[in-house]
Amino acid sequence: MSLGGANLRTAVVAAAMAWLAASGPAAAKPPQGCEFNDSHFHLTNYIQEGPSAAEHLKLIGPRVCRSTLFGIPLQQTWNYHETGDFAPTYYLEADAPLYYYSFVDAMIAQQYRALPPAERARLDPMITGFNPADMYAADHVRRVLTLYPGVFTGIGEFSVHKEFVSPKIAGGGASLTDPALDRLFDFAGEVGLVVILHNDIVRPFTKDAKVRPYFDQLTALYARHPKTTIIWAHVGLGRVVQPVKGHAAHLEEILANPAMRNIYFDLSWDELAKYIVASDESLTVTADLINRYPDRFLFGTDVVAPRQPEQYFGVYEMYAPLWARLTPEAREKVLKANYVRLFDEGRQRVRAWERANVPAAAAAAAVPADAR
Repeated sequence: MSLGGANLRTAVVAAAMAWLAASGPAAAKPPQGCEFNDSHFHLTNYIQEGPSAAEHLKLIGPRVCRSTLFGIPLQQTWNYHETGDFAPTYYLEADAPLYYYSFVDAMIAQQYRALPPAERARLDPMITGFNPADMYAADHVRRVLTLYPGVFTGIGEFSVHKEFVSPKIAGGGASLTDPALDRLFDFAGEVGLVVILHNDIVRPFTKDAKVRPYFDQLTALYARHPKTTIIWAHVGLGRVVQPVKGHAAHLEEILANPAMRNIYFDLSWDELAKYIVASDESLTVTADLINRYPDRFLFGTDVVAPRQPEQYFGVYEMYAPLWARLTPEAREKVLKANYVRLFDEGRQRVRAWERANVPAAAAAAAVPADAR
């Protein structure tokens, strides 16, 4: 064998071993007695700061079985001419624009890879650092999967229409009818990536009579991608985007449609919790819907870069009145089983795609067990 050939073989084996080290076990063994899986968690904030993944796992301890792991795709600009020495850390603290920060995906991958295998098994990293209005968004996702095989399970949370955020994005926000979004969803479906999408059910302060056109755009997007697993974040609600008239009926329109059985909903964010627990009526309507469609809902905290247990677990505890209204079967599925089903399938499909399309992943699969 030539020296060049030996060097190439060494490089391939090194890449394979790195992939194996990053992959971790295919299935996670959750802490005994854990209370929930977290389908919606941000490790970093709007200036890409937050705890390390190791610090976060220590904070959540054995109460959390498994969790997604993603950053914020947008960076808040610090414009000195606007805020002076005050450094904004949140999008509502400045008028300066937001811009897409693609390096966040490398940050998340590095955090994940720094963990021992048993701890990696509890996490499902997600790719977020792309502009959904860019036809190259799908190429960014492919590139991240190629550079970090064995790491990611899905894409998101990313936003199309989001109160206060969309108008601030440099270059303009995304659209539900943009071919770039279709290209992204097609690729996610091909690979098996779980998608977490934030899209408000209606624009802020819109009258109920004008909800339908907006909702129709969203459901048309869902209908175009029946092979893509999509989680609609916060059931379409936000800080000022409150439940519309007949909100549960809008959700049931999706839930009852066999062609949209790939669409799921996360119960996440303290803002959504406020709407659900606001009254006996809202609790009854929500619990009734979930009890009739228990396979289609997941729980997520949507906490951003927490440093204290109270900050993190407070959201879960806000939903306690809802948990009490669910049947035991529905509660188990929302808090644990649905996450395991969706994200385990996502892991398996993405790893299979990597073995077929990423040389390092294919080489790792070919290395005999006794040589690893």
